[in-house]
Amino acid sequence: MDAIYTAAATANGREGRAVSSDGLLDLPLAHPRALGGDGRGTNPEQLFAAGYAACFASAMGVIARQEKIDVSEVSVTAEVSIGKDAADGGFGLAVVMRAEFPDHLQGEAGRTLLEKTHAFCPYSKATRGNITVDLVVE
Repeated sequence: MDAIYTAAATANGREGRAVSSDGLLDLPLAHPRALGGDGRGTNPEQLFAAGYAACFASAMGVIARQEKIDVSEVSVTAEVSIGKDAADGGFGLAVVMRAEFPDHLQGEAGRTLLEKTHAFCPYSKATRGNITVDLVVE
């Protein structure tokens, strides 16, 4: 890969801060309540969900422009779950990618666009074969 842009951020654990190298991202981090924390900060799963949803929506825009499809009313939500990994006793991630489509993209047209986007999106490429990503059309 020939890098066009590199993002850098530093964190010191789930109970600390995450700061980007340019200082534009500077967030307190905390365990979510479901993992025994107080939930008073952002957690890595939220950050991953936001990044994946944004990247996926942008990738969909690229595919849509190529195919002359209007996606101006589409919204994408990434739900990132963390849980016990039965294989090694550690933790693993899973994603549900939900695309809310207007009427003209209901049915097969929306499903096809969603699958093409998943094949093209850099985050989807990075997770393929590593975590489960379920695609849902709404």
